[in-house]
This record gives sequence, C-alpha cells and structure tokens, in this order.
Amino acid sequence: MKQIALSAALALALALPAQAEETTSDNGFNLMEEGARLLFKGLVQEMEPALKEMEELSDQLEPALRGFVENMGPALGDLLGQVEDFSKYHPPEILPNGDIILRRKTDDEIAAPEGEVEL
Repeated sequence: MKQIALSAALALALALPAQAEETTSDNGFNLMEEGARLLFKGLVQEMEPALKEMEELSDQLEPALRGFVENMGPALGDLLGQVEDFSKYHPPEILPNGDIILRRKTDDEIAAPEGEVEL
C-alpha cells in the first residue's frame, strides 16, 4: 500500500512542473504573454496624458502650419529652383539690418572638403 501511495505521489510530483509550464490564464495566454500584455498596457497608460497633450498641441498648430505652407511654399519652391546645390554656399548670414546673405563658396572651398573624410 505504501508503494502505491509513494508511486502515485512521485508521478504527481513529476507531472506538476510540466503542467506549470503550460499554465494559461482565462484568456488563453501563458504567463509570459500575460506579463508582456500587462507591461504594454502599463506603458500605454503612462503615455496617454502626454499623447493627449501632443494631440491638443497639433490641433492648435495645424492652422498656422497650413498658412505657412500656403504662403511660403511657392517662394521656397522658387528658391530651390534657383539654387542648384546648397553645398556650393556658405551658411546664411543675417546682417544687423535683417538682410540675409547667402555667400557662394569659391572653387577652392568647394574642391577641398572641410574636416576629415571617413571612408
């Protein structure tokens, strides 16, 4: 009788770890999937206020950006048509009176790369 009880207990003990690895919750997820789902749910809850603020900001900025594109779009298109390659120019300079100057680089400045070139 003791041998049968011992055998049954040993079989039960060996079966429990195998069953624990396959433990599923009510939704059919195993423990790793459930943990990942809870992690992402927590991240979404943490990010929700920031995302709402960003949405409100984009709603406020949308009319201004649309107006900028409508007014400046054609002018920027003309500028890009006139300037063939921006690497041939120095960075823009703003003069004290508000004028903006784009100075063209000399042929020597264009030929010699600035700094070290990594290959």
